[in-house]
Amino acid sequence: MALLCLILPLCSAYAAAPGTTALGFNAAQAGAVWGAALAFIAPRTLEPLGIPRMAVWGLSGITALDPDLTVQDQSGKLLLYGPNRVIFATTTPAPTDAGAWGVACAAVAAHAFTVSPALRRAGTEGVIRSFFDELFNHFDPYSRYEAPREADEDRAVRLGHAGLGLTLGREGRAILIARVAPSGPADQAGMTEGMAVLAINGQSTANGHLAALQESLHGMAGTHITLTVRPAKSLPQTIDLTRGLVPTQSVFGAMDKTIAVIRVTGFDRDTGEQFASTLATLMQGTPHPTGVVIDLRGNRGGVLRQSVLSVDTLLSHGTIIRTIGRDPASDHVFHAEGADLAGGLPVIILVDGATASAAEVFSAALSDNDRAVVVGSATLGKGLVQSLTTLPGGGELYVTWSRMIAPRGWPLQGLGVFPQVCVSLGTNVLAQQITALKSGHDMLAKSLAETRAARAPMPLAEILAIRDACPATVGANGYFAAATALIDDPVAYHAALIRPLLAADAGTGSSASHGT
Repeated sequence: MALLCLILPLCSAYAAAPGTTALGFNAAQAGAVWGAALAFIAPRTLEPLGIPRMAVWGLSGITALDPDLTVQDQSGKLLLYGPNRVIFATTTPAPTDAGAWGVACAAVAAHAFTVSPALRRAGTEGVIRSFFDELFNHFDPYSRYEAPREADEDRAVRLGHAGLGLTLGREGRAILIARVAPSGPADQAGMTEGMAVLAINGQSTANGHLAALQESLHGMAGTHITLTVRPAKSLPQTIDLTRGLVPTQSVFGAMDKTIAVIRVTGFDRDTGEQFASTLATLMQGTPHPTGVVIDLRGNRGGVLRQSVLSVDTLLSHGTIIRTIGRDPASDHVFHAEGADLAGGLPVIILVDGATASAAEVFSAALSDNDRAVVVGSATLGKGLVQSLTTLPGGGELYVTWSRMIAPRGWPLQGLGVFPQVCVSLGTNVLAQQITALKSGHDMLAKSLAETRAARAPMPLAEILAIRDACPATVGANGYFAAATALIDDPVAYHAALIRPLLAADAGTGSSASHGT
């Protein structure tokens, strides 16, 4: 302690007022970002961590950039060490003052910046990012920081791109509307595929380059554009449109003979509405569908609320998902409040090892409520929910703040969704399972009962043992053949549902029946 007292006066020359810039380092920006982040994270983590501990974890990002520098919290001081010396010291703020900790961390980083070429090469944004990289090394894989440019790109995906929701095409010399995005400005104005586009803002489209014409439709949200169009067998008309956010198209539907097939690529801002619209359209088709296949393979999830809304189109009652966290605001129970637009038809959900998050919620909800049969392999097992905030400067922070619990009480995190019909064990085993289902028996009954009886926390070895009964895979064969077989045979479909399986397993005295 005496040594420290002798060194500190020698370091005072390095001191800089909060918010100053040292050789290009923007301390004010870093302090504001880190302070806001610590304030947001502290009450939301699944386990209490404390602002001082998180700040020191983040400051180890300086060491990651320059191994000759280290930061320690000792005796109420934040100390920046270089080789064999203290470069800078500052008093640690009050443990709960996130803003002051952000400023203190920025002061340490600013002094490190003055002595480290590596930090100067990284620049202010690189140092900010390194702070979060090292901080989140102590968290789960899904908590993360996105720099402003990355955050802008992600926001565009979540919210949609500003434009009209029109895709143009060419037929001979004519420019036609090739596609209209649901819920976009053009769709709301009544524009449809096949309309000829004669002019854009009064300029003729004749002989125009297709890519340039398409680009001219884009612009800032809220700006106006006029299109002169000619519907089939009608006179031309000029329509004034206001550019707006066009939801990302994430739901695609088609009929495969008598089976309605819906592909969902992600759960974005408008997915719930797109899903309901697509399902309703297919149900009104001719011939009337005999069943519904929902393809979630490769679906990495997205917005939890949109998954819940999509489930609502097939489930009129029951629990969809429950979220539990340390922050009381993270605790929710989502109940089905919709109507079954499929009218009770058999529903098959296709999943694989890349199906994750909100897509797992969708699968678990319909499976646990006996409304669908899941076909595929064990899914990814992302059962954590992130809370999102925008930081000063436009970056974004995703922080895990709750765990997702399936309707029957088992955790999605790590375990994932275990399918009722497994494709990852090979086509021969799949054929044997379908044959068994047609006779009213399921070869996976014991494994399914074990997954539904599982409760958090679970040892990793136990999770892996359960998942090994139908290993996660991508690209296996037999999905649609299995789905068709189940839809065509009511006995097989009923045998694959969760409730009969669990009842039968309980009757055999399986250990799975003793789940808490």
